[in-house]
Amino acid sequence: MIETAFISTETFTSDEFERLMEDLPADDINDYELIDGRIIMTPPPGWPHGECESGIVIELGSFVKARNLGRIFGSAQGFRLTEEDTVAPDAAFVSNERWAASPAPVMGKHLHVIPNLVVEVLSPTTAKRDLEDKKQLYEQCGGDEYWQLDPRQRSVTVLALEAGRYVMADFAQGSGRVHSRLLSGFSVDLKDIFPAG
Repeated sequence: MIETAFISTETFTSDEFERLMEDLPADDINDYELIDGRIIMTPPPGWPHGECESGIVIELGSFVKARNLGRIFGSAQGFRLTEEDTVAPDAAFVSNERWAASPAPVMGKHLHVIPNLVVEVLSPTTAKRDLEDKKQLYEQCGGDEYWQLDPRQRSVTVLALEAGRYVMADFAQGSGRVHSRLLSGFSVDLKDIFPAG
C-alpha cells in the first residue's frame, strides 16, 4: 500500500478548519490535521498501525481508568492546541486536573485542552511529521510526555518534558518494557502493543 499525504498551500485557523471538517462527506475515510495553519490529509494507515494503536489505548486506558486518573482518547478525537494547530494523536491522556481547568467540551467538536500524554504510531506517511513537527508542537504546548511507537522497528521511544524541552525518558526495541515518568507505575511490554506477525 502506498500512502501519500496532501498538504494545503493555503493557511487556515483552527475555527476555519473545524468548519471545513463539518462539511466533509460522511463516507470520507481520510485523516485530517491542521499544523502551522496547513491542512494535512492522509489516507488511513495500513496494518499494523491500527493494531498498535488499539494495543496502547487498551494498556493506557486500563491503567488510567482503574486509578481514576483522567480520560483516554483514541485517534478519532481532535485537540485544538493553538489557533493554527488541531491534531488527532493516536492515543492521548488528559488528567482530571487538566480536564477540569479546560473549557467545557462541546458535543462533536475538537477539545480545547493540551493532553498530558500523547502517543503517535509512526507510518511511512506520518513519520517525519510525528518525529519532528508534532514533537515540536507538543513540546511547545506543554505535553508532559510524548510516546513514539514505530511498528517497523518494533520500538517505543518515551520523551518527557524537562525545562520546556523533551528528553529521552525510556526506550525499548524488539522486546522489553517502557515506563512512564508521568504516570507512576505505568509500563508497557512491547509484546502487548506490537503484533506477533
